[in-house]
Amino acid sequence: MIAGCRFSAYVSAHTAREVFTSRDIGSAAKRGVAMPARRKRNNGLLAVKSLELGIAAPIVMAHRLTRMAMAGRVPSPRDRKEFDRMVQEKGIAFRDSWNAMAMQAFRAQHAFSVSLLSSFWAPPRPGAKSIAARLHRDALGILDKGLAPVHRKAVANARRLSRTRLR
Repeated sequence: MIAGCRFSAYVSAHTAREVFTSRDIGSAAKRGVAMPARRKRNNGLLAVKSLELGIAAPIVMAHRLTRMAMAGRVPSPRDRKEFDRMVQEKGIAFRDSWNAMAMQAFRAQHAFSVSLLSSFWAPPRPGAKSIAARLHRDALGILDKGLAPVHRKAVANARRLSRTRLR
């Protein structure tokens, strides 16, 4: 792996080094050096989202708990609006999360069923290792889709509340 990109087997390390060190990409193309194909990277995205959520959630909680303590028995309209928002956004984020997970699970199940049925007519049957890898990848995809709405809301709240003063 060089510079965060995965290369096809036919691109040698020397060619890759030549492409990335060349100042003029056009000259590399003229010499016949193949550029690596871009792939959508999904490696570590779930881990990054989990880490960001783990950092954002305590920031939001600290801000809101401090705000509740400072508001006392009679919160101001501004505080009441924030507290209402706090309750509503959790329900919306978790509903979106469950919907995204259900859709991703449906897609994964459909793809698995199609591959399983087509394996009866195709000579090379998938081995247990490839099936386990596919199930693992699908499970991580479902988790990733489910975490996305909650992550998006928590990180947005952390940014918004870090700019808000606590009166």
